Parts: sequence; structure tokens; C-alpha cells
Amino acid sequence: MVSVTTGLPLHNFNFRQHGLLKVYAYYRALIALTLLGLFISGISKGVAGTEIPSLYFYTIILYASINCAWPLILHRDGYTTTAFQIGTILGCDIVAFLLMIQASGGLNSGLGYLMLITCSAGSMLLDRRMSAFLASVASCAVIAQQVYGLLIGHGDTQDVFSAGSLGILLFVSVITLQYLSERIRTATRRAEHQSLQAAHLQRLAQQIVAQMRTGILVLDTNGKPELVNHAAQQLLGTQWLPDGPKSPHLQQALQLFLQRHQNHNCLLQVGHSELRANVTTLPWDHGDSTLIFIEDNRKLAQQAQQLKLASLGRLTGSIAHEIRNPLAAISHAAQLLSESANLSAEDRHFGEIINRHSQRVNQIINNVMQLSRRQPANFEMLDLRDWLKTFLKEFRTEIPNKARILTKMPDCPAMVRFDPQQLGQILTNLCGNALHYSHRCTGVYEVKIIVVCSQKMDSVRLEVHDNGPGIAKEHQDKIFEPFFTTKQSGTGLGLYIARELCEANQATIYYHQSADQHSCFIIEFADPQQVF
Repeated sequence: MVSVTTGLPLHNFNFRQHGLLKVYAYYRALIALTLLGLFISGISKGVAGTEIPSLYFYTIILYASINCAWPLILHRDGYTTTAFQIGTILGCDIVAFLLMIQASGGLNSGLGYLMLITCSAGSMLLDRRMSAFLASVASCAVIAQQVYGLLIGHGDTQDVFSAGSLGILLFVSVITLQYLSERIRTATRRAEHQSLQAAHLQRLAQQIVAQMRTGILVLDTNGKPELVNHAAQQLLGTQWLPDGPKSPHLQQALQLFLQRHQNHNCLLQVGHSELRANVTTLPWDHGDSTLIFIEDNRKLAQQAQQLKLASLGRLTGSIAHEIRNPLAAISHAAQLLSESANLSAEDRHFGEIINRHSQRVNQIINNVMQLSRRQPANFEMLDLRDWLKTFLKEFRTEIPNKARILTKMPDCPAMVRFDPQQLGQILTNLCGNALHYSHRCTGVYEVKIIVVCSQKMDSVRLEVHDNGPGIAKEHQDKIFEPFFTTKQSGTGLGLYIARELCEANQATIYYHQSADQHSCFIIEFADPQQVF
């Protein structure tokens, strides 16, 4: 917001009128040197300095010296001065012109009209009161000078009339230029305000685009990038180069759009991510630009599934609550029955089946109740290196003593924004599964945790590896679905809950099978500096 203050004391009113000050400074130097040259060469003989040549000569010499030094001083100060300094310079001009008029025999020399330019410059460089005061001083001084000449017998009444006419002309010119200057100042202030407002809106738009989670690309008519926000760089990764797209799918989508000249959607496979690109046009006077919105299609699908499962989650939570009491009665009855001494071996085996499956159903109910009662994420800034040390210290107390946990940490801080309790729940599930499948395949409880920090992309990734047999390809798309499991005693909710907790913390979890067919679950954390 631009604020304008008027009516300040002279010593507090600062100016920075570069153009006008520069022009007037050079004008003063030029007019002084011209008057001095005309007097020395004798061209102005009979007009300038006719009455008192010595007074005219010394006045013009001093005046030329001051006028030649002033531009140098202004240049040194960056053409920054004060109202007091400008008023002093303009006062010196009036005094110099009055002395030269006196030395030249009055207003008939024509030097009095030079004060018009001085007063006009004052009306543009000073405020209204000061410029009017300057014009009144000049008018009164000219009239007083002619009246004094009339009293001593060196003039006539025509000179007094000319002085009065000059005074009126000075006031008219000052008032006119004050009005025009005020209009110009108002228009300038309005333009500056609009310029600052436009710059503010531009910076605001740039910050919004930079912080958006949706990737935005703007390409010119030649396919060169004009704008690439941070989210687009993260989503495309190595598929984007500074001079254009590297991905052949993205290039094909762009070419198809340019051929059809209409909006076009396409799916891009970038690494382990599936991206959806929406291509449209931005019309400009100098050629149309291409606007591309890029989003993680997996997240869009997850959001759609989340909406579908929201109502189902409330329903299953209610059902689980109603099932818990009958299940507790069944389990209790089975335990009492197994304590009977008259049971046969076959009946005891059936009782064990009832107890085992009752415990499994109870575990499913607990997971469903936990999911339905899940609290919102309590975000905290965490350094994964320090947090993992604390987590693994507690996790080791819950696993076999012979279990091996291998870790690989980066040298730089791995800062993420996540709920520490929910992250612990996710990692407990992933590490527990990794230890289980590693032991089932190799006979050794082993899990490997790797933290990858990319400073270039401002991203942090957490990987959990096992030595198990891996997940069959036909099951890889279903492992995060609720109640899907390959364990005989599994509930099928562990990975589903892990994905839900990751989404609640703006993170992404996905499965990756290594070259040696082992399983790896990867959590990609969101940039902690972006808007959530």
C-alpha cells in the first residue's frame, strides 16, 4: 500500500525527482554559461549589463559557478535532495536574476522572463504553499525594484506596469503548473499503487503455484517450459528436463493435443507412480501456451476409494461393536467347555478351533474399531534418523532376541512432517511382516530399513526390505485392500490401515519387488514445507 504525506516541514520533506531535477540542473548550468558567453563576447552589448557592468559580470560569474557545481553534487547524491535545498537554489536564481536586471537597466532587458522558468520549476518541485510563496517573493521583489528605480529617477511608470504584468504572469504560470503537477502526481501515485498491487498479486500467485500439490507445467509454442512448479518436478522426477519433457508418453500427449487443439487427458507411468496429465491451452496475443496439470493418479483413485469406504467404515464399526459381545460369550463358553474332563480328544480339537478363530475374529474387530475411531493426525517435525533410533529401541523388546535389524541412514537430516504415534504403528506392521516372511523363507528373522534423502527434490523416502519370497504379481494390486491377506491367520487389515494412516499424513506407501524377488515397502513423505 502506498501512502502519501503532504504539508511536512521543509527539513523533513524529501524528494527523489530524478528526471526533473536533472533537467533543471542542466538548464541552470546552460543558461548561466550562455549569459556569461554573451556578455564576454559582447553580443549582448546594449542589453545585458548596460547600467552596472561590473555587478553583472561578478553576478554571472558566481551564478555560473554555482550552477555548474550543483549537477555534480546532485549526481554524487543520486539526485536525492530536500525541499529546503531546492528552495535555497530557486531563491538564489531569483536573487541572481534581480541583480542582473538591476545591472541591465530594468525589465527592458528581458531578463525578468527567466524567472518564469524558475517559478514554474518551483511549482513542480515544491508543494503549493512553497511554490506560491516563491512566486509572491519574486513578484514583490520585481515590483519593489521598479518602484525603487522610479523613486530615484532611473525609471518610469511603464516599468512599474511591466513589473506588475510580470508578477501576474508568474502567479498564473505557477497556479496552472500546480494544477497540472497535482494531476500528474495523482496519476503517478495511482500507477505506483496499481504497480505495487500487481507485483503483490504476482508474488502471491507465484507462491500459491509453487506450494500447490498439483503439478503445473506451462509450455510455449515451441514446447519450451515457461513455468514448472515444485510439485511437477517432484512428480515427474527424472522424466523432466530443463528444455522439455523426457517422457515419451508426455511428448505423445502434447503432440496429440497440438494436433486436435482440444483438451486431452492421458496417463503417464513415471517410475512406480501413475500420473494423470490434463492438457489445455492458454490463449495469448503472441501465441498460445500449453497448460498441463499433473496429479498422482494413484492418490486420486485412493481418494475415490476413500469416499466409497467412508460409509462402509462407519457401518462395519457399528457391526463390529455389536459382534464383540456375542463373540466374547462364545469364546468364554468354549474355554469353559475345554476345561471339562469328559471331553474326547476330537471335541477338545474342535474347542481349540473355536478358541483360535474367536481370537482371530476378535483381532479383526479390534482393528476395525481402531480404524473407525482413528484420531486426526497430530503433525510434528521429525528427523527420521533420531526417531528411528528411539522406535527400534522399543521395537526390539517385542521381537525375538535373534532377530536382526539392519539400518542405512543418510548423512543429511531427513526431516518429515508426520504423526509419530501413527508412524510407529505403520512401521511396526511393516517390520513385523518383514520379520515373519524372512523367517518363513530363510529361517532367520531379518529386516532392513533404509532412509533415502534427496536434497535436490526435497523428498524423503523410507524403505522396509525383507528376505521373503515376495508377493505374486496377481496379488500386488490387492495387498492394500481391506481384508485381503495371504496369511492363514491374518486379518487383512494391517496394510490397509498403514495406507490409511499414510494418507492422513499426506504420505504415499506402495509395494516394490526387488531384482532378487524380495519384497520392499516404500513410504514417500510429503515436502514438510508445502501446504497441507
